[in-house]
Amino acid sequence: MDHMVYGAFTAGPLVGRGDEVARLSGALRRARDGEGRAVLVAGDAGVGKTRLLEEIAGRAAGDGMTVLTGHCVDLGDAGLPYLPFTEMLGALAADERFAPVLAAHPAAERLLGAGGAEEPDAAERSGGGRLRLFEGMAALLAEVAGRAPLLLVLEDLHWADQSSRDLLRFLLSRGVLQRAAGGAPTHRLALLASYRADDLHRRHPLRPLLAELVRLPSVERLELRPMPDTDVAALVRGLRETPLPEATVRRIVERAEGNAFYAEELLAATGTGDGGVPAGLADVLLIRFEQLSDIAQQVLRTAAVAGRRVAHEILREAVGLPDDALEDALREAVGRQLLLPGDDGTYRFRHALAREAVYADLLPGERSRLHGAYARLLAARGPAPETAAERAHHYRESHDLAEALTASLEAADHARRVGAPAEELWHLETALELWSVVAPAARPDGVERIALTLRAAGAAAHAGQGHRAVALNRSALADVGADTDSELAARVRYALAGNLLRVDSQTAAFAYSSEALELIPADPPSPTWVWAAATHVLAAWMTGDSRTALEVGRRALPVAERLGILDAQADLLISLVAFESGGRRTPEGRERLQEARELARGAGNAPVEMRALFNLAVGCFEGGDLEECLSWVAEGLDRARRAGLLSSPYALELRYLRLLALYTLGRWDACVAAAREDTEVLPAAGGFTAGPALYVRLARGETAAVEAAAEVLMSGPFDWMAHLVAAIVLVDAAALRGDAEGAVDRLRTLVRKLTDEAGTPPDVAVRLVALALSAVADRAAALRLSGDTAGAARWAETAEEFVGLARTVARYGQTGTPQGPEGMAWLARAEAELVRTVTGPDPAVWERAVAAFAFGDRYEGARCRLRLAEALLVAERREEAAAEAREVRETARALGASVLLERVDALIRRGRLGDGVPDGPAVPSPLTARERDVLRLLTLGRSNRQIGEELFITGKTASVHVSNILAKLGAASRTEAVAIAYQRELIGPDRTASG
Repeated sequence: MDHMVYGAFTAGPLVGRGDEVARLSGALRRARDGEGRAVLVAGDAGVGKTRLLEEIAGRAAGDGMTVLTGHCVDLGDAGLPYLPFTEMLGALAADERFAPVLAAHPAAERLLGAGGAEEPDAAERSGGGRLRLFEGMAALLAEVAGRAPLLLVLEDLHWADQSSRDLLRFLLSRGVLQRAAGGAPTHRLALLASYRADDLHRRHPLRPLLAELVRLPSVERLELRPMPDTDVAALVRGLRETPLPEATVRRIVERAEGNAFYAEELLAATGTGDGGVPAGLADVLLIRFEQLSDIAQQVLRTAAVAGRRVAHEILREAVGLPDDALEDALREAVGRQLLLPGDDGTYRFRHALAREAVYADLLPGERSRLHGAYARLLAARGPAPETAAERAHHYRESHDLAEALTASLEAADHARRVGAPAEELWHLETALELWSVVAPAARPDGVERIALTLRAAGAAAHAGQGHRAVALNRSALADVGADTDSELAARVRYALAGNLLRVDSQTAAFAYSSEALELIPADPPSPTWVWAAATHVLAAWMTGDSRTALEVGRRALPVAERLGILDAQADLLISLVAFESGGRRTPEGRERLQEARELARGAGNAPVEMRALFNLAVGCFEGGDLEECLSWVAEGLDRARRAGLLSSPYALELRYLRLLALYTLGRWDACVAAAREDTEVLPAAGGFTAGPALYVRLARGETAAVEAAAEVLMSGPFDWMAHLVAAIVLVDAAALRGDAEGAVDRLRTLVRKLTDEAGTPPDVAVRLVALALSAVADRAAALRLSGDTAGAARWAETAEEFVGLARTVARYGQTGTPQGPEGMAWLARAEAELVRTVTGPDPAVWERAVAAFAFGDRYEGARCRLRLAEALLVAERREEAAAEAREVRETARALGASVLLERVDALIRRGRLGDGVPDGPAVPSPLTARERDVLRLLTLGRSNRQIGEELFITGKTASVHVSNILAKLGAASRTEAVAIAYQRELIGPDRTASG
């Protein structure tokens, strides 16, 4: 088989870039040996990315590789779905040798437009078709690579549309570069992708994808830096046949600042005869343009409106010149290195910067006229779906709004068919904007504004833009009138209800789903009624109306089964599992959830399948099966990745659950690392997912930074999960500081915010109560020591109040069923803190708390053991107390839990429980270790009785130690003893008496 470079252009010898060529050649060599590789080539505009990739592509073809090149183009926000991949497939389709491969993979026909009029079914629209497209593309490329090593080149990734970015993510993370089970790569394939680093502003959509890809073992990043001055000088000299004056070379090198393209343009500008060079880059770029004849300038202006590349036939018709005049003009532009000819009958600007400069120089009227000409020429060639976005762009720029509306709707249809929800949404919203300014008679037939808006809301939901979906749904509802078809009116309402549930507005969702059910009869059964019922079941359940949810769900499930609506059947099954005994925590519940997962998978409904996977993972966590939970989380995130749903609500909560399981299992470093990686790729709304990493940092002593992060989580629009994370952090931080008032205030405020509209407190209230009561019990104990029994009694009342709340929540939960092992463990800790608040430490209740956390929570189990050790000391069971303290210390050291380590070390010192803890001041002291403990408490003003209670000794023994201290320090009073100790640096501002 002969090997070719498809879509690339040749150029002169490459100057410099030896290290970069070596790295890319190494990646190709590894790919040819069977180790798939990808390299992301970053660099500023004009630095030489395209030239480098052309050099590598030429070498790859010479070494027997098949090379496919795809370009991303700049059409503003309206990306052409999958354009670079479509270009690659077009090159394969033009080569009859690949016909059998393409015929075996329908994904190629779908992207190339074959059968383009076919409307996708519900499964396609919900993500199943998109997944099949991605998997089909991966299989096709794998087969091409199986015939000969394959190199894919993607240029200008900064202009890529959302769907192309999603497909690239899939191919690199789960497609053609994925490794087989044994670890060996399976495809001889390399991918090189270039992008402008200087174009990536902070919110550029490519940034999170790059951050995700560079962490893959098969992907590396190559930064193309400005060329050294010596290489720039060599480049400049090599571009002229005659020698250049050294002064000219130096001036160009200084101005170019290592940018190869800029250097070439500066060289061209030296031929203008004015003896100088222009001040700005745009001026430099136009110098070469202005050296052309008038006709050649006209051709370039016309070509610039088409984009960076234009087909010869389209350009000929747009410019309106005789063939000989056009060919002379093109020959002139090619000779001046402004245009480059392609093998496929196209011309392209040698650099995007040149095209941008020529386009910016057009007069407004000229620009509008030429856009209109291109739009009409494309339309005259037939309503090809793949040109719809391009036609819509040209019609908009030419101010032909009626045609722009029609083309935008065609572009949205095409985006839907190829599984590009972000692009579909953009075109639909553009159509909605145009709708009001286009005369009714000029609007397309058979299109209603309500249905169009409803469709846009669906695209927004599939693209992960929940709040935008709600806004569009509300707009559709505002257009519903008395003459609106009742089924359409019902669809608007249950779609709005579903999107409201995704943004935590349950009461409103319940109201709209109720209205939807009232608008359509249950008999005869219809898909609209089934989906309205499924939405209403979920809304009823989430607002606490379990009776309605159960009644409607049991009525709708057999109807969905009878009508064969598999995904609705799956959705209803998932909801009904919540009402079974034990729900998703039981083996029976998980079995039904797996059945629902298979139904959703069979229907190709990715969002419903994600819901099933999420509930399976949560059920395992709630049941204490943390390892199995992590397995389901991994499967759910993999499904989300393949369906392009990584920003969907269930995917975000799965990320949180993954970190929570790692935190609970004590894999804290893995938890923090995963959170750091997630932060780089998640949308702003996904900040809550890093919550468990904040819990780790709090336990490691980063209190101020963690509290600040929690406050940020609560600063934006209300987000239930963000507030839940902030509640845990802020209540625990206050408790760790000993701030009982602050912990209680935070507890009250945050439980109120997290209580749903039906008045049901959140499940997390049990945890928050246990955390807050830690400080409450400390405060009550301190008040009892000081003799303030009334104050201690007031805190006991507060503890009783909150433990009552915890008991209720643990018993009934948000779903009306008792909480699982984790919730009951937190309740056991809250009960133990209540006893400590009211009467003092009790070993029996803390033993129960320790046992409750044995399901797998290492840190919380250790915190309970610390309290158990204290209680055992009070009960004078010293050996048992020492054993518990040693275990706590071992766990704290293993986790890096510095706060817990400090506390257990302090207990070991105070209780004299063992060796191995720093035990003395830097200055030699005449006091024993126990006397130093007593001295420390003397500095705090403690009485003998209080010293005895805190050090687990009798008041009489404390008195003996005080007398010994006075004698050894030669002090006449307790106050004088403290003063002498400070003077002799036995204690100090930054040192306790116990070291």
